[in-house]
Amino acid sequence: MKGPNPNTLYPIKDYEKLAFLKNFVKAPNIFVGDYTYFDDSRYGPLKFEEHNVLYNYHFSKVKLVLGKFCAIASETRFIMTGDHKLDAITTYPFPIFGHGWESAFNIYDLPVKGDIVVGNDVWFGYDSLIMNGVTIGNGAIIAARSVVVKDVPPYAIVAGNPAKVVKMRFDDKTIERLQKLAWWDWPIEKINKNLELLCHLDIEALERAHFQKDL
Repeated sequence: MKGPNPNTLYPIKDYEKLAFLKNFVKAPNIFVGDYTYFDDSRYGPLKFEEHNVLYNYHFSKVKLVLGKFCAIASETRFIMTGDHKLDAITTYPFPIFGHGWESAFNIYDLPVKGDIVVGNDVWFGYDSLIMNGVTIGNGAIIAARSVVVKDVPPYAIVAGNPAKVVKMRFDDKTIERLQKLAWWDWPIEKINKNLELLCHLDIEALERAHFQKDL
């Protein structure tokens, strides 16, 4: 058992709407982990940066970081910047247009809330919207059409606009144990060997596998 090569563009044969995303990203401020996939029935992965990463201007000060083994559904969008200045007479962003207006950058810094940082094994439901400055923990689930405006704890399920925690996937002790196991950082050979454990919920068995010396 080897599993798909993370450098493969389209890991499912004859289906080019789903792709391992890291192989399509070109922007220097977007980082994608191995095996994170994007499944888009409308545009496909080729236009991810155009249609799904919004307001990523050349002068952007923020990063988009996506961990390993994330699942990103169609129409998921990440808002990089685009906030307008509120503590001035106008909210109109004069400096971004240049042609002399860029001089206003000296006194008109556009608000920046921060990077978008997504952990590992995060599932984004259809048409979810993630605002800049948000951190999403490992194992979280973002329900379809959620608008995420604040941090999401590890293994939380969030839904709504604005998104709120509706359920934790596991109890606190189990989440702590899963965080320590960090299975997504195991060598792929070890992951392959323990797929059945990863696809069930026997944390004791997974912990035993984690401490095995053979891999």
